[in-house]
Amino acid sequence: QVQLAESGGGLVQSGEILTLICRTSGSIQKVENMAWYRQAPGRQRELVARVVNGGPTEYGDFAKGRFFANRDTHRNILVLEMSSLKPDDTAVYYCFLQERRRESFVERVVEYWGKGTQVTVAS
Repeated sequence: QVQLAESGGGLVQSGEILTLICRTSGSIQKVENMAWYRQAPGRQRELVARVVNGGPTEYGDFAKGRFFANRDTHRNILVLEMSSLKPDDTAVYYCFLQERRRESFVERVVEYWGKGTQVTVAS
C-alpha cells in the first residue's frame, strides 16, 4: 500500500524559511506527478506546487518566487522550500501523489494523500 508522510512543519516568524519533506513508502508503479496542497481554516484547499513527471513545475500564484519544489525521482521524495513566509501561509500542508497503475489488462490512475503537516507563521 502506498503511503505518504509529511514532515518539517512548525512555527516560524514572518520572513523566515521552512522546508517541508514528503516521503513515500509502498510499491509505486509509475509516478504521474507529485504535489503539495494546503488548506487553511475557512478556505478551500489550494495547490502550492506540482511536479509533473516529464513536465514543468507548476506553482500557485501566491507561491511564485517564494516557494520551490524539487522531487527526487529515485526515492520519490518531494521537497518544498518556503521563504519570505507570511501569516497568510499558515495552513495544513498536504502531500499528494498521482500514480499510474497497470493491473491485469487495465491501466488506471490512483491518487494518494498524506495526513498533512501544520505550518504556522507568526505575525
